[in-house]
Amino acid sequence: MNEDKEVQVEDLSPHSKRRFVTLILSAIGLSMVLVVISMAMYRGSGAFLLDLSRPGYVSVRSQSVNEDFSDQTFSATGTIDQNAIKDYKTLLEKQSTKVNSINAFSGDPLDPTALEISAE
Repeated sequence: MNEDKEVQVEDLSPHSKRRFVTLILSAIGLSMVLVVISMAMYRGSGAFLLDLSRPGYVSVRSQSVNEDFSDQTFSATGTIDQNAIKDYKTLLEKQSTKVNSINAFSGDPLDPTALEISAE
């Protein structure tokens, strides 16, 4: 029975070994291509300018403060009454006016004042 296993291993042709190595190398190559594409999209979209998790922004990260932050949250298990709906609509209206006031097709969306980022 051991001889059968040895025969099976010896029967592997060099072509099948080459196919396995080709499969591994093509998987590595494909992953590298996808990483390059995703990094190009990351830089091309301008998202890297807003990413405070980058190592160069460690000192600035602590200065990032949203002064207009509301501590009001809505409980997932709380009651829904007219006051809760009114509060929600007030907060929603406040945020929607901020969003709608910015022209998305100009340079304004990346403006530090539009992003509420201050260098204070």
